[in-house]
Amino acid sequence: MAAEFRRVGLTGGIGSGKSTVAQLLQEHGAVVIDADAISRELTAKGSPVLDQIRDAFGTHVLTDTGELDRAALAKIVFDDETARERLNSIVHPAVRQESARLVDEASRAETFSGVVVQDIPLLVETGQADSFDGVIVVEAPESVRIDRLVTARGMKEDDARSRIRSQATDDQRRAVATWIIDNSGDRETTTAQVATLWDELTA
Repeated sequence: MAAEFRRVGLTGGIGSGKSTVAQLLQEHGAVVIDADAISRELTAKGSPVLDQIRDAFGTHVLTDTGELDRAALAKIVFDDETARERLNSIVHPAVRQESARLVDEASRAETFSGVVVQDIPLLVETGQADSFDGVIVVEAPESVRIDRLVTARGMKEDDARSRIRSQATDDQRRAVATWIIDNSGDRETTTAQVATLWDELTA
């Protein structure tokens, strides 16, 4: 029988450092389920989900070797809300189904800490906040996020701004937040905040 547990959502805008917080929570003992990683697995070459994407958007979203060309697909859906909704209707249900399976599997493990953290970049945009016992929002000022995207990811500044503004606003994320991690400073400061949060999650 699956153990009782806390199921927590984790989100934050691009460049906020959400992955750092996820890693720290995992080090404390949380089971972290990464929606992006699941999406990549479900859209691997030969998968049913990739077949649906090809049928919806055409073979030009595939590479010569039959894998998903993420850059080509992004160009189609980034500024086209209808196309983006069509893509989400294919990918999101599959991701949620696999996430539910992984949550159930994790809760049955003998070493389970009692905390499952689901890392979902678009948690607010997809209206999933009410599905969790609480939501962790990772924040950093836009200027810090842009600097990280340009420096660490090699984005052009205009592209970084566009990506940030295509997502939920800080106010929209704060509206669903149970806990907020300020990740604008050094790693030591973030680590201390996560440690305090972990104490609360496991109290």
